[in-house]
Amino acid sequence: MAIEAIPKKPWYSPPRILHSLGEANRYPIIPVTVLLLVLLIPAIFANIIAPHPPKIGDLNDRLLPPAWASEKTIFKTAVENFTPGNTLNEIMLSDAQRQIRIGKARPAVEIEAGATLSAGDGVLIILQPGGSSEFLLGTDKVGRDILSRIIHGSRISIIVALISIGIGGVIGTILGITAGYFGGWVDSLIMRLVDISLSIPIILMALVIVAALGASFKTIVIVVVVFLWAQYARQARGETLSVRVQDYVARAKVSGASNGRIMLRHVFPNVFNSLVVLATLNVGFVIILEATLSFLGAGIPRPQPAWGLMVADGRELIITAWWVALFPGIAIMLTVMSMNLLGDWLRDRLDPKQRQV
Repeated sequence: MAIEAIPKKPWYSPPRILHSLGEANRYPIIPVTVLLLVLLIPAIFANIIAPHPPKIGDLNDRLLPPAWASEKTIFKTAVENFTPGNTLNEIMLSDAQRQIRIGKARPAVEIEAGATLSAGDGVLIILQPGGSSEFLLGTDKVGRDILSRIIHGSRISIIVALISIGIGGVIGTILGITAGYFGGWVDSLIMRLVDISLSIPIILMALVIVAALGASFKTIVIVVVVFLWAQYARQARGETLSVRVQDYVARAKVSGASNGRIMLRHVFPNVFNSLVVLATLNVGFVIILEATLSFLGAGIPRPQPAWGLMVADGRELIITAWWVALFPGIAIMLTVMSMNLLGDWLRDRLDPKQRQV
């Protein structure tokens, strides 16, 4: 009697699709993809993929809207001087005695057939400013490409985050493990320093340091390190307090291992996972902090393409040139949100107590 083979379900069947979606939810595919596209790839290959220099602009291209944006403005006024076909696209308005830049817009003046245009005539002027494929996300008030500045700004954000978290994490971890392992007056001294560090307003401290050292990349790193190390010290100290009472630590002491060896070989590996999760969550925090300080003028100095500076430059143009502040703000939002989601996933994976059953 022949046995019939059970046909396999096609890959596009609903059960297989649901199973694939369930497997995908176990991994942070969306946050990692966003980070690759917004932060990592632009930061690594900024010099290659950026279409324009980030610090150089042309005033003839100032405040151009994004490539897909277009709007029409119609107004009637008296013309002081207008030359059809003028390559500079400039109109002198006698009512305001000022020159309006149209950039690459197409001006059109409605006059009666056969009439001549002269100074003082009242005409209807139609401005049709539109985006250009040369500047996909538009330009700022000095004609610099927004997309190129966002791409290069990702490099500044990730460098500040890596250096600050690296230095602050190492200092805080060493002090935290030392305080938790030895206890006593060592613990009290280090924890009082932690309390002092966490009690100082970060913005006020940043303004004081900038006033003393000046706004620079080094200054922003110092500010972030002074603020971050205390978080790692407190986290490491709490983990060390629970590790130092374990049996394997007691056996290491009995076998004659030095305190430094015990802290390095037995304590640090057990607190490492928690520190990795904290560092991942702090990346988004550092990017927000750097953008905030740059926005207030206490961070990365101009004309560096920092995301916070770009938002600050577009603050006064939010009505007329919304794209100057919007796109850097979107980059900050996507990066911070993705880093927080990735940190939550790492916490669930690395900490058995946080795993969902």
